[in-house]
Amino acid sequence: MNAIEQVVTETPVPPAPTGDLSITQLILDASPLVQGVMLFLLILSVVSWTVIIQRGRYLKYCSRMAAQFENEFWGNIDLNQLYQNCKSRASLSAMEKIFTAGFTEFARMHRQGVKNKDTLMDGTYRAMKVSCSREIEALENHLPTLATIGSISPYIGLFGTVWGIMSAFIALSAVKNATLAMVAPPIAEALIATAMGLFAAIPAVLFYNRYATKVEKLENQYLNFIDEFSTILNRNTASNANNQQ
Repeated sequence: MNAIEQVVTETPVPPAPTGDLSITQLILDASPLVQGVMLFLLILSVVSWTVIIQRGRYLKYCSRMAAQFENEFWGNIDLNQLYQNCKSRASLSAMEKIFTAGFTEFARMHRQGVKNKDTLMDGTYRAMKVSCSREIEALENHLPTLATIGSISPYIGLFGTVWGIMSAFIALSAVKNATLAMVAPPIAEALIATAMGLFAAIPAVLFYNRYATKVEKLENQYLNFIDEFSTILNRNTASNANNQQ
């Protein structure tokens, strides 16, 4: 055997295609690195859908409870009675916490003998704003996770695709007569990584934008309630001051 025949004989040749181009078989035949990329993208997808389902339920609950409390608040119920109803409950919704925080601060300053209306309203407003900020943080919890997954997943999938195609062409460069049947399977294996990256990214981006809009809507609803409640307290304070004169 001459030197040229020996080189050709020892050159590694990609395995002959089996004719099975199913997604499962392509994944099993992929290189370890590409399989690792696919596994990581699968984990990101599971995390993304877990956050999507959990946040969707929580935001729906918050919207329903906010509407329910506003109906109760504007239903001609005495504010003292509403406050006592909230205090008796084991758990409070976001708007109930804001209302309770403002009313508690207002009552505390009254007990301390604060007579200046501006001081009363400023303390009450700040207490409700602090409570509102905490509730907004709770609404936005895990949303950055969706944004991150939506941003990085396509690039991770693209990395797996580039690596897979590069490895396939390096292996095929040693073959004299490469056919489409030899090229197609490794390229298809690599392209699955891009598909999985998009599969993880698209729902994450879609629901992130949707939930961000819902959070903004709830935040505006909370802030409007703070302004309305402050106006009622301000009007009642001014009325009481006029009656005492």
